Amino acid sequence: MYTPEHDLSVLFQQLGLPHSHDEITQFIETHKIDDDDQLLAAASFWSKSQSDFLSASLKDDSEWSELVDELDAMLR
Repeated sequence: MYTPEHDLSVLFQQLGLPHSHDEITQFIETHKIDDDDQLLAAASFWSKSQSDFLSASLKDDSEWSELVDELDAMLR
């Protein structure tokens, strides 16, 4: 069975965002979720399609869900 390897760079590509190590670091430093009750997908800095992807990834427990959880933690 083929299981693709994903990392934050690939997740950022999937979200249509710049995805080099420095660009990811800059994104994390400049985008924060301060409200502990706010869902990651509801953050104001996502486009609708990005928000839908993040939400579906978690809801469906997709192959992206662990990375989405990691990104969520990094933004808090």
